[in-house]
Parts: sequence; structure tokens; C-alpha cells
Amino acid sequence: MSDTARTVVIHEVGGPEVLRLEDRPLGEPGPGEVRIRHHACGLNFIDIYQRTGLYPMELPHALGMEAAGVIEAVGEGVTHLQPGDRAAYAAAPSGAYAEARLMPGAQVCPLPEGIEFETAAAAMLKGMTVEYLFHRTTSLHRGDTVLFHAAAGGVGLIACQWAKSEGIRLIGTAGTDEKCDLALAHGAAHCINYQTEDFTARVRDLTKGEGVDAVMDAVGADTFEGSLDSLKPLGMMISFGNASGPVPPVNIGILGQKGSLKITRPTLFTHISRHETCQAMARRLFGKITGSEVKIRIDQRFPLEDVADAHRALEARQTTGSTVLTP
Repeated sequence: MSDTARTVVIHEVGGPEVLRLEDRPLGEPGPGEVRIRHHACGLNFIDIYQRTGLYPMELPHALGMEAAGVIEAVGEGVTHLQPGDRAAYAAAPSGAYAEARLMPGAQVCPLPEGIEFETAAAAMLKGMTVEYLFHRTTSLHRGDTVLFHAAAGGVGLIACQWAKSEGIRLIGTAGTDEKCDLALAHGAAHCINYQTEDFTARVRDLTKGEGVDAVMDAVGADTFEGSLDSLKPLGMMISFGNASGPVPPVNIGILGQKGSLKITRPTLFTHISRHETCQAMARRLFGKITGSEVKIRIDQRFPLEDVADAHRALEARQTTGSTVLTP
């Protein structure tokens, strides 16, 4: 067994060209740690935020937040996993773009036999994000309506299916008619092409002027104002990403003027920080997948050495569904 693993590392922030593939030492897991050999790794916007410096890290640093594979060794105190177990995770610290790695075991989750490694690698970060959006951020009930931006992306296609399985009406937005069709095929009740329509006006039309109960917005700067204007009084604005850039400073008084609105900026990593919560979130996600309520669509695959091309495609919004890297 090799004592090194090919790993994607950045030594400086910048464009995709700063991504380097290096051999890094592995070693044995310490207390609370596991060593996992990856069969597939996931790609997410947070990886781009880290690479560009939007989310600062101490450099040099490995990238990648989610993967799936087989446990090779466990350290003292790890009881929920054993060598040979199939497992998957979306967790800090970053470093999932690798053949294998050591990492804290608390957020590594046993993977049911019925879920393939690529599916799990594409599903963990996005799927557990959808889990907390629908179950842990604001009170949503059957019959409620949500607005979900980027509904044809990796998180969006999971959210469309999740909403339908929970009896929640999801209005999506996307940038092309083809992407809107994809969101509709995955369970969105409506999808608005924001290039050809004013999504705020269309949301008001679709809700008979009332607005939606919640907005789930990972786009950021470009959609923020329109998202607030799409909410009903007492509605919840959930800003959980910055694909178009960070949201500028907000005068909190505007929330009162627009209907006593609520706003939050959650992260997955706060939600999964407790071992028991993380495992419960993963089990709910796995149940949706094995029960065929949620199907994970993987539209792009890249070998690990082509990670820069994968980043370029994601940044250019040329992807649909999920993207995986194969070590």
C-alpha cells in the first residue's frame, strides 16, 4: 500500500491554473481519525470560493469537500466505522481531491450498499445542504411554496425532487429554457428563465400576488434584491451561496419595510458539526436516494488530473446536475 496519495493542492489563490497535483504523505490515522481511499470525489462551488480566496485558507492547502470510498484504517475512538466499510462524507477540512486521505472520522458516514460511490460523492454536500434547507432552517410544510435559484444545478436538481417528495411547491429559476426544462423534469412546479423574464414579477404572478414562504438563494449578488421582493410578509430569505459574488452590505431596516422579512446565512458545516446530527442528515439523504425519491444526476466526469477543466466548466455555468472527479 502506497504511503503517498495524489492530491490537488493550491499554493496561491487565483484561477484554475493554480491547481497542482502533488504526491502527499498519508500515514496512519490518529485518535478520532480515519484513512479513506476514494473511489470518487465531488465538485462544488465552495471549492472555487476557496481557490479564488473568497473563503480564505492558510496556504498551501488541499481542495475538495466531499468524496466516497472505502475505509482503510481507523484510529482510536472511532466506533461507527471499520476497515473495509464503504463510506462517504462532505466535511472540513478540505482535501477530498485526492486518491486517499486522513481526516476526522466524526463526519464520515457509513454508505449503504445500494448507493454507488459516484452517486454518493455527487450527493453528500449538495444533498445534506438540501436536507438542512428543507428541515433545519425555517419551518416548511406540505403546500408551502419556495423559490429556488439555479434550479438546474447540482443542489437545485436535488431540491426539485426533495420538494416534490415533501409536497412543497418549488418555483425554480435558471438561465436557459433547456435548464428550465431539466428542473421541471425533476419536480419543479414552475421554472423561470431569468434571462428572458423578470423572476420577481413572475413569482408574484404565480403566487397570485402573495409571494413565497421562503427563498433559497445560492446565486448571491445578482438575485438578492429580487429574492427579497419575492417573499410574502414574514417570509424567510435563505442566502446559502455566492455564485455571482458576495451580497453587498444590507440595511436591516429594509426587511421591515418589505414585510417583516427574516434572513439567514447558514452553512452546511455548522449543521454537521455534531456527529449525531451529521449522521442523521446523511441517513435522511440516503433514505431519499434508496427510496427513489431523489435521483442524483451526474452530467460531467473528469479524471483528477483534469480538475482545472472541471473548475472552468463550473465557473462558466456550463454544467448541469453534478460533477465528479475520478482518482
